[in-house]
Amino acid sequence: MSELPAPQRLAPYAVALHAAVIRAGDELADGRLVVLHDPDGQAMWEGDTRCVAYVQATIDFEIASDPLLPSVGWSWLLEALEASNAEHRAAGGTVTRTTSERFGALSDHPHAADVEIRASWSPLGDLAPHLVAFGELLCSAAGLPPTPPGVVAMPAGRRRRKAAADR
Repeated sequence: MSELPAPQRLAPYAVALHAAVIRAGDELADGRLVVLHDPDGQAMWEGDTRCVAYVQATIDFEIASDPLLPSVGWSWLLEALEASNAEHRAAGGTVTRTTSERFGALSDHPHAADVEIRASWSPLGDLAPHLVAFGELLCSAAGLPPTPPGVVAMPAGRRRRKAAADR
């Protein structure tokens, strides 16, 4: 995860983060989470803080034609928020699927499909569960199973140090 330049005009205070799901050198999904804060609040937000997420993932071409894909994509967000105990209100967003067929010099990969989730919600309380939910949303879009309740992944750096110490 890395910090990105935050939007300047949406709220007096903002932070933006980028994250990607990478497996065996392939990027399965990538996204941004922007947290906006306006001490005066905004009526549409129903509060003074807003989380804005953008997630994009490559999907199988056949899955892109499934009429339920947008509903399933939206459920990934709601399930991630619930599983992370990320209390919120005023969730809204879109799920878009795109397909493309390549020709000529690009025909090595003739079909491609992506799902894109753009969502925002107003967090209640601590922001930490919302960051966890964003990670879960990324993993769901990448096709990875959800993390079981109570299980915390060990940071990769810690495993490498332990493996080096065991040698």
